Amino acid sequence: MNQGLRVPVDWCMRRGSFSLFIHHHEEASMSELDWQSDETRLLDLERIDERLQRYRLHNANADRAVSRSLERYGQLSPVVVCVQDDTIILIDGFKRLRAARKIKGMTQLHTRRMLVNEQSAKAAIYTLNHVGQQPQELEEAWIVYSLVREDGLSQVEAAELLGRHKSWVNRRLAMMERLADVAQEELRLGLLSPSMARQLTRLPAGNQVEALAAAREASLNSQELSGIVDLLLASSTKEQKQCVLGDPRRALRQANPHCVPSWDPRLSSNGNRAAKQLASLLDQLAKMQSWLRYRGRGDLMACDREPLLPGFERLARESGTVSEACQDFLKELRQP
Repeated sequence: MNQGLRVPVDWCMRRGSFSLFIHHHEEASMSELDWQSDETRLLDLERIDERLQRYRLHNANADRAVSRSLERYGQLSPVVVCVQDDTIILIDGFKRLRAARKIKGMTQLHTRRMLVNEQSAKAAIYTLNHVGQQPQELEEAWIVYSLVREDGLSQVEAAELLGRHKSWVNRRLAMMERLADVAQEELRLGLLSPSMARQLTRLPAGNQVEALAAAREASLNSQELSGIVDLLLASSTKEQKQCVLGDPRRALRQANPHCVPSWDPRLSSNGNRAAKQLASLLDQLAKMQSWLRYRGRGDLMACDREPLLPGFERLARESGTVSEACQDFLKELRQP
């Protein structure tokens, strides 16, 4: 509700301004109500609220490209907004708005209104960008997280709103909840690239900060960080992890393309063989987990399903059996 409505009525009447106040409020409200969804208007830049920007990633190169286009050709398409409680909230066109605010003498943008509520506005961010350039996976995760954890929608309701399956919503929600707070903040500030953040989510939250610090210290790119994450997931001892984090580039150079070297002078011959098998298995599991989570069905064709089905059924069955046996073995290892 407009804050002006909270001004006491007698205060306005004593100054003879109550009728004028009501007139202006009704005029503004009727103007916004008369703004149809297919109508484009020129809107002052300062009137546009950017609160939904937090669901989009910052890309400096894209910002510069949009700024050059806006200066050279002008605004080619309207930005999209919604109106909530007399506030005009931007849904699509964040780069155009940022660019317009930097161009001298540009004070307005052509704007189209969508008649949506708060939840539908968030869904529209996904839908509008899906038509042109699909949103980053982490942007999708932010939207899903907000709808489910902040707005209280069930995963089924969020899936229906976004036009996706519940499993898709579940994967995006899990991604957001797996990314450590420090990494999330750096991602929002543009200090961490989306591809590197995606690699970090493969690690437990407690290990992401160490991996991020090591990557920053060694100036690793996304591909190199992916290799480090593979090595960390395949490391079976604390010493191996410390070796990887202490000198990531050396670890990458020494890493065998098929398995992680796992000789430990503290172990017997049988112990080292077990450590090597464990490292190789963890490496393969990490790769399979990454493939299932991020590529999976997108890599396969319809003709692949039937031949691969028995193998994946066996993987699901036997991985459960190995997990149970591993839990029993851990109990034995921890005994004095």
